[in-house]
Parts: sequence; structure tokens; C-alpha cells
Amino acid sequence: MEIAYASLYRRSASGPVPPDGASEVLDVLWAHVRPEEQVQHLSARSTADRVDLLFYLLTRLPDAAARPPLDTVRALLARSHRASPALHRHYLPPDAPPAPPP
Repeated sequence: MEIAYASLYRRSASGPVPPDGASEVLDVLWAHVRPEEQVQHLSARSTADRVDLLFYLLTRLPDAAARPPLDTVRALLARSHRASPALHRHYLPPDAPPAPPP
């Protein structure tokens, strides 16, 4: 099993943390997981300025022609962010740097 960590930063950290923010992000990610990505489990935790995510991916054989786990996570986050109005509205794109504190 491979475990990868990533975060999605909120567009505005000044408002209250949505009570269902983490579960909403998980629902969107699961909706966009592809079978070949071998995602086994996802977990999320909301903080004031971001949602922290853990991705649990099935370990592949070393000789298998597969993309590295971090590439899989980046692709899933980018695809989900592009396709989901909710993620696009509430979170910065996955590769965007976090906004500086006020």
C-alpha cells in the first residue's frame, strides 16, 4: 500500500469552516477515481485554511508500467477540481500556492 498526502487550500480562509467540507471533498474525489488508479481508501481533515487528504493506493509490482503514486494523486485532484463546481468554488487549484495570511 502506498500512502500519499496532499492538501486543497480554501479560496478564502476568513469564513467559517464548512461542517461538511471534508466529506464533500471526499465525495467528489470518489466520483472521479478511475479503476486503474487503484485507490483503496481516502481520508480528509478540515482546517481553517485547507483540507488535508490522505490517499491510500494499492502497491503495484515494480515492473508494472504504472504512473508513480504522486502522479496519480495529482491527476485525480486536478481532474476532480476541473469537473466539480463545488471544489472550484471553494478551493484553489491543486497546484496553486496557498494565499498569504491576512
